[in-house]
Amino acid sequence: MAYMYLPPKGDKPVVTLLHGKNFNGAYWERTAQFLQKQGYGVLMPDQIGFGKSSKPTGYQYSFPVLANNTRELMKSLDIDNAVIVGHSMGGMLASRFALNYPDATRKLILVNPIGLENYLHFVQYKDVGFFYQNELKQSADKIKAYQRKNYYAGDWNEDYAALTEPLVGWVQGPDWNDLAYVSALTYDMIFTQPVVEEYDDFNVPAALILGTRDRTGPGRNWKKEGVEYELGRYDQLGRAIRARNEDIQLYELEDLGHLPHIEAFDRFKTVFAKALP
Repeated sequence: MAYMYLPPKGDKPVVTLLHGKNFNGAYWERTAQFLQKQGYGVLMPDQIGFGKSSKPTGYQYSFPVLANNTRELMKSLDIDNAVIVGHSMGGMLASRFALNYPDATRKLILVNPIGLENYLHFVQYKDVGFFYQNELKQSADKIKAYQRKNYYAGDWNEDYAALTEPLVGWVQGPDWNDLAYVSALTYDMIFTQPVVEEYDDFNVPAALILGTRDRTGPGRNWKKEGVEYELGRYDQLGRAIRARNEDIQLYELEDLGHLPHIEAFDRFKTVFAKALP
């Protein structure tokens, strides 16, 4: 399990930053620098199956397993507890971590997490083979086109393009068949291991930071017959989550999409600083 770690200064806590499915710990660089300047420690793991960590094809990929891996990593670094921050798929993982290890969670902060909806309530179940065949069709152009359309509302620049390089390298590399299968396995846990039904069980302080332009909705292309519900309405999901648990702090960033910490860091850091303990 690869990771990057910046120790805290004085009595400041550690902030553990959990990446999304299409990313790795490195995209937290600017956030980590911001935190370190204030004295926070920063832990940025690459989860098993992602980034520079190992990617076994015969592994039990699940949010409880990845949460346990993260907890064991923290223990190995003598980190008793941390602020747990998760983005996108990392938000589902962070939520599971907080539910399983409340004593190790100073605060939970979710940044445009997926999993704010229980997807199988609305979409058809698809097995690992389905996702594997989809992944085998990936290309550099498709990866960039998807992120440009869905993450940045058609905008594009060198910083955004740089975030696609690891995925493009995988697709163009000799191990893509195995990596595509690993990716399919991790898609499965997004659909079959919901966390949102347990949001009222949080025993830790929690905050939700949402770019409201985001429309990320896994499975929207294979909704169940007769379902009219629109997935991924992040301009509405914050209020829906607050209805589940009114103790969750909500910070909404108008006109920002799925990656507010990349798209407009100065705006993001303002609300992030408010959410930090």
